[in-house]
Amino acid sequence: MKSIKFVLVAILIMFSNVILASTNPTEDKVKMTVISKQISKLLENPSFPVERNSSITVRFTVNNNNEIVVLSVEAAHDKELIESYIKSRLNYKKLKSNVKSSIYTLPIKMVSL
Repeated sequence: MKSIKFVLVAILIMFSNVILASTNPTEDKVKMTVISKQISKLLENPSFPVERNSSITVRFTVNNNNEIVVLSVEAAHDKELIESYIKSRLNYKKLKSNVKSSIYTLPIKMVSL
């Protein structure tokens, strides 16, 4: 009885390793790079002057129509202005590549010129 349990556990562990190995994390990284480039194109040329460099964190998801839905925007200063700018530029814009529905976090840097 003890050996049967041991064999079943060994088979279960082997099966779970095969499933974990079948996922391809590099493909996900490539997709996120493509998405990041698309989002950076959408955020080009703000309609307001950027007075100082700032780091922004945008949390978004992608709906069934492959559209971006901004969930939150975190900024150190000018939060309302930056948040309205990012939401107006990104909300419900279609992505060119298909992405699974999940919550993504994207760091954005705004650089003053």
